[in-house]
Amino acid sequence: MRSVLASVGRRATSDSATCMPGCMVSCRRESTGRATCFGDVFDSDATVKSQPHIAPKHGVPGSIEDNSYLQEALQHVEIDAELQRFLLRPQREIHVELVITMDNGEVESFNAYRVQHNNFRGPYKGGYRLAPDVDMQEVRRLASLMTWKTSLMNIPFGGAKGGICCEPKNLSQRELERLTRKLVQHTRSMMGPYIDIPGPEISAGSRMMSWFFDEYSKYKRFSPACVTGKPVDLHGSHGREYATGRGAVLATRELLLHAHAGKIANKDFVIQGFGNVGAWAAEMIHVRGGRVLCVSDRDGAMTNENGLDIPALRRHLRAAPPFGGSLLSFPGGSKISHDQMFSMPCDVFIPAASSNTINEAVAKQLNCKFVVEAANSPTTPAGDAVLRDKGIIVCPDIYASGGGVAVSWLEWVQNLQNFRYGSAAGFLNTITAYMFQILHSDTTEGSKHRNI
Repeated sequence: MRSVLASVGRRATSDSATCMPGCMVSCRRESTGRATCFGDVFDSDATVKSQPHIAPKHGVPGSIEDNSYLQEALQHVEIDAELQRFLLRPQREIHVELVITMDNGEVESFNAYRVQHNNFRGPYKGGYRLAPDVDMQEVRRLASLMTWKTSLMNIPFGGAKGGICCEPKNLSQRELERLTRKLVQHTRSMMGPYIDIPGPEISAGSRMMSWFFDEYSKYKRFSPACVTGKPVDLHGSHGREYATGRGAVLATRELLLHAHAGKIANKDFVIQGFGNVGAWAAEMIHVRGGRVLCVSDRDGAMTNENGLDIPALRRHLRAAPPFGGSLLSFPGGSKISHDQMFSMPCDVFIPAASSNTINEAVAKQLNCKFVVEAANSPTTPAGDAVLRDKGIIVCPDIYASGGGVAVSWLEWVQNLQNFRYGSAAGFLNTITAYMFQILHSDTTEGSKHRNI
């Protein structure tokens, strides 16, 4: 955090538009003090909004909730008011319309967003998510969180986030590939190994990252470091698939020890979301002797009072129908509603799905001692206030989900060096060391003012 503020202090005196080197755009200064950039040298239809370094007191993008946690944190450090306003504002916002031909011959358009929040510690870093409810406000909030996550993890990246507004379940693999390649074509002048490095997020896996790498390399030559989260056989990194889930479990272990609450073994867990992060977290909790009482997806929740057999559940989900493929068809548990899941007594509740899950109503239902935020921004400010009043300790997402960005950094370093580390063991040790070091380092001295 201090290094971010030091960089801000050196560069915040300039009021010029923050167009990146190599991104050749024409700019004009508006009466509001903002600079709007149009087009680029590659005939992209992207509209780029580059913000001035010092933001006015009014007109900060997004709602108050977008920055409420940061505003609260800034009350506990001595920072000039001008610099505080600067930290609340992204450096650049990108909105493009992706027009592709669908498999049936029809032409459809999709909105894509990218917010580059801060790059003073290094290149922008953040994933792309595919969801029907993605909008600029959500992407803006998540980009800010990436700035603080990379700073907390002491990784030389800045913060960014992106999203494509679509329903990925309704798109074929060919359509997803066209969408990804069209995204690269429109934004490649603002991306790159030393500019902005995307990665996988919700519904965007290693296959999408391989398409991104391939399309970018058509224009910029061989550039595996332009994106992280690629398949291991295509210049990816060992351990990336389960890095975020493993990091959440390590954060849980350190949180329990920090609170003198014992070990993971024999603790009861409820995990909301059983995608990549939730499934790996459940698996590693199961291995460590914890009882996963309930897991859920968008269709419902599955519970077993003695603890779900997580390896059997994952095998069931990998099986083809009618023998598997659905969480609610698993024979080793009972179906319950989402509301029943939220109110289920447990030691640790892990939100590992979408943002804004724990609102005020859900927070009032929770019956747990700890919340470990494996998802990005799963708790609203109103929900967080309820959790504090109830005495529930929250491990924030910028720490609990930091394992993913730690391995993304290692993948990026390998790609820049054209070198690959031999096995996954080194990566696992690195994640473990990071999660331990951050919680017990001086950077968390201010944790007494927060939930953790």
